[in-house]
Amino acid sequence: MTAHQRLAQLLDQVAAGARVPYLGAGVAAALASGQPASPAALCAAIEARVTAPKRARGNLWAVAQFVESRRFRKTLDGLVQEAFAAAPPPGPLHRWLARVRPPLIVDAWYDSALLDAAAEMGEGGDRWGWVQGVSRNGAWEPIWTRAYDARGALVGDAPDPAWQTLIYKPHGLVRPGHSFLISDSDYVEVLTEIDIQSPIPAEVQARRTGRPFLFLGCRFDDQLLRLFARQIAKRSGPGHAAVIEAPLTRMEARFLDELDIERLDLPLSAVTDALATPA
Repeated sequence: MTAHQRLAQLLDQVAAGARVPYLGAGVAAALASGQPASPAALCAAIEARVTAPKRARGNLWAVAQFVESRRFRKTLDGLVQEAFAAAPPPGPLHRWLARVRPPLIVDAWYDSALLDAAAEMGEGGDRWGWVQGVSRNGAWEPIWTRAYDARGALVGDAPDPAWQTLIYKPHGLVRPGHSFLISDSDYVEVLTEIDIQSPIPAEVQARRTGRPFLFLGCRFDDQLLRLFARQIAKRSGPGHAAVIEAPLTRMEARFLDELDIERLDLPLSAVTDALATPA
């Protein structure tokens, strides 16, 4: 079986609800929208407006912490909202996922393209919702997440088990009125608890059970991103796969070995090509 044939098989499993798609920032990069589509790009956008100390430069989470500590959270939120001000239309992968409606989609970047694609659905388009990580900055509420229905209305801390499709945005959402994790202080409590799964919604845990993951647009060259992927995929089904074009960093190769992830050495554009090819 060729890599392209294997990719078609994996996408069929996603469409059948047997495999969980996990989208990284690379999916947003394919939109060529001008929005930041990697931690490095978002960090550069912030650093273009604020001079960060040398020890923090190039590290998104540390630069965000510097801005939050020296300029207050409102300034940081404003810079990030500004960086994501462009609102590109969803791409083919977003629209395909909205159409096939798998039980669970993990969207591990800050943009709203997948939510926009789901909102474009016609009949039955309201049988979905999303749950997102939230920052506790300036708040005393002992919560990890907020859940919203298809109309964007807050339904509480937990998603509705009756939803056909649940979109999980673990790092939050950059959209007015919403929250996101970005600074070191945002992540400190999450990272303390994530090994025992407390920050991961019970419905996400239920829907991942017995299902392997398909990682698309993900790079695992950042420790925090590896940690989140490891914990979100915990106690799921065996047989993970990832579309990641070579070369890999040493830590990426170790991570794929650790989670026994099958790698397809293909560009992300191969996914779009596969979706455009008649079955």
